[in-house]
Amino acid sequence: MGKKVYNAKARQNPQTIVDNSAVKNIKIETENVLNSGKGKGNANYAAGYDEANALVLPSQKRATKTKIEKHQNVKILSKKQRKHLQSIVDKKKKKEGRAQLLEDLAAVQIPEAELKQYTSISQVQTIGKKRLHTLDEYLAKKQEKQQQQSQAQLGRRVNAIKGAGKRRLLLEEQEALDAKRKNPNVVDADESDETTTDESEDEQVDSPVPAPAPIPVPTPTPALVVEQPTTSAAAKTTAATKPNPPATPAYVHKTVYVPVDRSDEVQAARLRLPILAEEQQVMELINEHPIVIVAGETGSGKTTQLPQFLYEAGYAQHKMIGITEPRRVAAIAMSKRVAHEMNLPSSEVSYLIRFEGNVTPATRIKFMTDGVLLKEIETDFLLSKYSVIVLDEAHERSVYTDILVGLLSRIVPLRQKRSTPLKLIIMSATLRVSDFTENTRLFKTPPPLIKVEARQFPVTVHFQKRTPDDYVAEAYRKTLKIHSQLPEGGILIFVTGQQEVNQLVRKLRRTFPYKPDKEAKQQPETKQPAVELEQQFELKRVMRNLRKSKKKFLAQISLPSINLDDYKLPGDDTEADMHSDLEGDPEDDLDVGDDDDELQLDDDQQLSAPGTKQPLWVLPLYSLLSSEQQNRIFEPIPEGCRLCVVSTNVAETSLTIPHIKYVVDSGRQKTRLYDKLTGVSAFVVTYTSKASADQRAGRAGRVSAGHCYRLYSSAVYNDLFPEFSQPDIQQKPVDDLMLQMRCMGIDRVLHFPFPSPPDALQLQAAEQRLSVLGALEATAKNSTSSATDKEKELPPAVTQLGRVISRFPVAPRYGKMLALSNQFELLPYTVCLVAALSVQELLVETGVQRDEDVAPASNNFHKMRLSWANHGQYQLLGDPMVLLRAVGAAEYAHSQHKLDSFCASNGLRSKAIGEVRKLRVQLTNEINLNVSNVESLCVDPQLKPPTESQARLLRQILLAGMGDQVARKVPLDEISDKDERRRLKYAYNCADMEEPAFLHVSSVLKQAKPEWIVYQEAYELQQGDSSKMFIRGITAIEPEWLLVYVPQLCNIRQVKEEPAPRYNAAKGNIYCHVDATFGKAGWELPLGEIEMPLSEQACCYFGMFLLEGSVCSKLAQFKSKLRSTPASLIKSWSNLNDSVLYFKKALINQQIHSRQTLFDHWQRDPSFLLAEYQRLLYDVALSELSPFWPPLEASK
Repeated sequence: MGKKVYNAKARQNPQTIVDNSAVKNIKIETENVLNSGKGKGNANYAAGYDEANALVLPSQKRATKTKIEKHQNVKILSKKQRKHLQSIVDKKKKKEGRAQLLEDLAAVQIPEAELKQYTSISQVQTIGKKRLHTLDEYLAKKQEKQQQQSQAQLGRRVNAIKGAGKRRLLLEEQEALDAKRKNPNVVDADESDETTTDESEDEQVDSPVPAPAPIPVPTPTPALVVEQPTTSAAAKTTAATKPNPPATPAYVHKTVYVPVDRSDEVQAARLRLPILAEEQQVMELINEHPIVIVAGETGSGKTTQLPQFLYEAGYAQHKMIGITEPRRVAAIAMSKRVAHEMNLPSSEVSYLIRFEGNVTPATRIKFMTDGVLLKEIETDFLLSKYSVIVLDEAHERSVYTDILVGLLSRIVPLRQKRSTPLKLIIMSATLRVSDFTENTRLFKTPPPLIKVEARQFPVTVHFQKRTPDDYVAEAYRKTLKIHSQLPEGGILIFVTGQQEVNQLVRKLRRTFPYKPDKEAKQQPETKQPAVELEQQFELKRVMRNLRKSKKKFLAQISLPSINLDDYKLPGDDTEADMHSDLEGDPEDDLDVGDDDDELQLDDDQQLSAPGTKQPLWVLPLYSLLSSEQQNRIFEPIPEGCRLCVVSTNVAETSLTIPHIKYVVDSGRQKTRLYDKLTGVSAFVVTYTSKASADQRAGRAGRVSAGHCYRLYSSAVYNDLFPEFSQPDIQQKPVDDLMLQMRCMGIDRVLHFPFPSPPDALQLQAAEQRLSVLGALEATAKNSTSSATDKEKELPPAVTQLGRVISRFPVAPRYGKMLALSNQFELLPYTVCLVAALSVQELLVETGVQRDEDVAPASNNFHKMRLSWANHGQYQLLGDPMVLLRAVGAAEYAHSQHKLDSFCASNGLRSKAIGEVRKLRVQLTNEINLNVSNVESLCVDPQLKPPTESQARLLRQILLAGMGDQVARKVPLDEISDKDERRRLKYAYNCADMEEPAFLHVSSVLKQAKPEWIVYQEAYELQQGDSSKMFIRGITAIEPEWLLVYVPQLCNIRQVKEEPAPRYNAAKGNIYCHVDATFGKAGWELPLGEIEMPLSEQACCYFGMFLLEGSVCSKLAQFKSKLRSTPASLIKSWSNLNDSVLYFKKALINQQIHSRQTLFDHWQRDPSFLLAEYQRLLYDVALSELSPFWPPLEASK
């Protein structure tokens, strides 16, 4: 029984039925009564009744019956029940129409007599018909032959076989004939088993096998693909062990082979690569799985051969094969190499990097940098042009590569659902597999991993006994020994930076100079006979024993104590030099005899007595070199020389240098460390990772058995070297990364499936810097008390300015500078300035690769740059002005075909000038495409220097982009200590740093020492045990600009009443003078006028100007009828007046502080402020105000 409703009895509304049957039975004698009364004269009504009393009430109560109507509650059916009932109705309709359907079919049916003349298809013999015909003939011929034989044998001797045996023989022959004549369409038990087995085998081969857990594949035999067909028993066993059979994929790649015409030489070279033996296994994994990880060590040939495997498998027939490289040099070199091996033109195997490319509509294989592919995803999220994406060198873990892996992990399933699958192949030399296989947020099912063994030849690794501090000098000494004592083979030396590369190249060129003008060539050394080698080996062993005994003898002698710190003479290495000239086992000599006391040689001794006269072909290699100079390592070596390449870690994985047999590994690298909060960078020389050290050693085993000489001990390698390098995304600032991802619709960047997610502190600092730039809304809006918890969790939205900034391929701060330059003809200068600031090392600070002293050249360069910014606004613009003048002059020299000579004489890098030119073209095209109200912008090679006013505006634009990089000169009057005042005489305090910073020595503003500046970069240099902070890219600014261009970092303490706030009728805003400070340190700012910030005070001032008639001129006529003066709104006692209080509260509640906000509210509510304004007036009724309210005409 259900629950009764409230007041159920009153809600019944019953119907009462009265039983009037008793009334009908009453007899009424009306006529008699009336007649008797008439006969009595005047008293006719005294004795009887008149006609009004015709009805008589019954003597008893009438019976009544209450009838209550019961309303049946109709139960609402569920969706499932409605569907069930609908299906029943549909079946009923079908049954109703079935009779009519049968009648219609019967009307067109073939008559039964004619139908009997046809033969059923199940009885038609289609297979083996010819065979049955031949069997009949064969049987007839055999019977005739038997009859002839029986007639011929009549009268002959009786056969020995008795009748029973003969009949049995005849029956066996007849059974054999019947078996041959049997219908092949009828399958007995044996044939059915065989057919089932074959079918099961076919299904096993054709159906893809599900991927097991990704484990390294140690043998070349494919473990995930069934090559040999199995028996039916094995198939049954497999089916029994697996309760859930794998589902058939929606898309199976068809087996296609595209022929490639290679030369015999290329084919022979390919067959020597280890990955060729694994081609079948690799391609089967790629065909069966959407995502595959290929881990192959250096020299496996994965970068050049895997695109060829995919091309031959037909992946480039309808779409492109895309390969990403982290470096531009590698993208160009690999595209040319693959095109050469496949014998295809560059129109089909192309490359595309930031500033150049040769991609055509006919391109089938496309090499590109990872940043290029990320830009393509912004316009084509599903990458519909590609069938395969190969991410090469994923172990370097660049920021773009990590983003691509996260995005592609979501794009691949989307393409799979649309039946246009996209394959993702992650390739690496040394991969931290756990970041991919154990990251369930990245890949729900771990992708299969295949390892390809790489080195064709063994590499012997030699460690030092001790780890020297001066690794450059140790690398030089090691190279001398290799070149003097070891057989032919190229030498590859790894050091940390450009300066060390050039220093080592100069020393080696001086020691082993190459003089092509001399005809005398190095005579080959004659081989010593085996007897002499044995004698020398015995002599060497004797000398070692002698050395040991000498050490023991010296240890027993008591010597006087001498303070060696008082002497600066080098140790005596005469004996060590004599022993090193002996030849025996050269590798053993380099490995064992590497004590520090044996290698302390003066440069003069090394230069004067080299072990060989063979010249050394020494080449530098680092990322800042031009492409022509980098390609010299691939050119043929001069005859009679040994190749020696001195490189940074650019040669670790990206490039394969030919003819390398010996590797000298310093074990160090120059790492740029960033502070996660302040963004301050510091170049620190650190140990490489073990993976990088193995990469370097792998470079020695390409052409023959090689040797790697590590300039550190095995204990240092085991204890201090990390397993893998830290990914870039966890080291560098992620401002541009966050802005790009937010513009792509990824709001919660912290939840993005990164292989190695950045720290939450990094993302928070990036979000704060973007808010200061105005690219994101201020975070304070989401932290108000009125906001709900769900609103507080939402990240700040991207502003319109932020979306404009994201379209430019530069840092967000530079993008804002471009977005604000569309006035006063500043765009050409801002484009040139941003391009120059974005390219590293545009100016040459020292004389690189010069044999003479570099100080005079450096001074000449500095004097030239001082002359470019030496007066007025040019000097205040500072270092950016030098870049602007340098680029303008270099472009003019380029138009006159004198660029190289101009760069050499003015200390500019020609490669950097070329990159600036390409970036200018790219930025100009982006502005012309995306900004509508800009006149056609072009790259002017004869750009004139900016005027004084334009230079001042460029300073303001630089401040708008560098608002969080403001520094102020240290006030010396606040420091009492004299030594501290002397130390901080030229120091500056930066906004987010505690330690003071100093101007870079090359800054043109170092002598001017302006009070307030902005800087491009802050970096830290180690000086012994201490460190010192430097800033460069200096521009002088005015402190009053900070309130206008960086209001987010200004702290307004008080709005000044004197001078009084004013109303700007042109803009409709209120402007006031404020007392403010800047930054967390609270630097005092001078009194400045700004737009009054939103507050209750701003609403009161706006109300005052509204009552005065400054906002709406129609209200000026009622100013004389106001009960209180307009200035009463800003007084503290205004709350005592009710009419003033109501008017003020109406403005404050709706946050009306400008003309635009008032008019916007009037559009929504036309009667806003009407009643409140009428209460402020004398003798003015609402009927007088209503006709012209709201007074919007005044604004037009």
